[in-house]
Amino acid sequence: MRNKVIRDIYRWFDERLNLQDLIQLANKKYVPIHRHSIWYYFGGVTLFLFIIQVATGILLLMYYKGSEDLAFESIRYIMTEVEFGWLIRSVHSWSANLMIFCAFIHMFSVFFTKAYRKPREITWITGMILLFIALGFGFSGYLLPWNELAFFATKVGTDIVGVFPIIGKPLQLFLRGGEDVTGTTLSRFFGFHVAILPAIFIVFLIFHLILIQRQGMSLPMNIDQSKEFKTMPFFPNFLLRDLLLWLIVLNILAILAVLFPWELGSKADPFAPAPAGIKPEWYFMFMFQTLKYIPAKIWIIDGEVVGIMLFTIGAILWTTIPFWDRKTERGQKNLLINYLGLFCIIYIILLTILGYLS
Repeated sequence: MRNKVIRDIYRWFDERLNLQDLIQLANKKYVPIHRHSIWYYFGGVTLFLFIIQVATGILLLMYYKGSEDLAFESIRYIMTEVEFGWLIRSVHSWSANLMIFCAFIHMFSVFFTKAYRKPREITWITGMILLFIALGFGFSGYLLPWNELAFFATKVGTDIVGVFPIIGKPLQLFLRGGEDVTGTTLSRFFGFHVAILPAIFIVFLIFHLILIQRQGMSLPMNIDQSKEFKTMPFFPNFLLRDLLLWLIVLNILAILAVLFPWELGSKADPFAPAPAGIKPEWYFMFMFQTLKYIPAKIWIIDGEVVGIMLFTIGAILWTTIPFWDRKTERGQKNLLINYLGLFCIIYIILLTILGYLS
């Protein structure tokens, strides 16, 4: 009886949505099996953490007040009065950091396996855009509690944006909504964080996922596609493994949220002096620390301007790497590209550590 009900329900939806076509498509998709297969899972983990971000963000939005007078108090109310509010906020904060961390791992794994090469150039570019938007999530969300650390870190961050040649000052005014970081800045960042950035992110995410489904999983350069290689069905084999990893990540996230709950700190006071040791989030630390090492003047140009320009040029070159790494044949390696990626990883880790130790 139960099986008949399930078949009837399936038939009802199949007549309207053509589910059989989707099942046939899933059955045709296979995932290569090799010693680098583990890197395939980090894209899915990043997606899972984004889903957690959306779910916990909606719950927080029910109580959060995005104004200068009420933002800090609403967060404190969530953490002290709302049942499990402190846990939801902690999960939201930890999942944001883990999402960016997994996105970086996913990006470097794609980089070293050369999965950005033809025909996957657009997939790489959309993935880089998603990473930049994720960093925008982190930057805009950092101010929303309106605490002392977030206020002055945002002030420093928007000051750095302001030194960018030509468009820096207009962009700073646009972000702040005025000359200084005020309640207007908070309202703008709130709008960016819960409306504008999510809308743009979801558009590029859908496009990115469609490209992956169309093109399939890329093979590492050392595997000859003309010969037979091991594969597994995407459904259900790979999907079940992906879901198992999601469950593990969920447990890690829960442990971090419970044992290391996200602190609120003290309310921001725009008239108070900046506390010593203001630092950005870890994913901006290497850039922040680099700017500290650059001299105030390099010839006649401000050191900060030189630093910002170098990071901008580097980001553009990194995003457009499919178009200047032209070794498109299978098995062709560009060792210089590998050394460049290895240098970037060592540089980010080293400067981040130095930033926290200084």
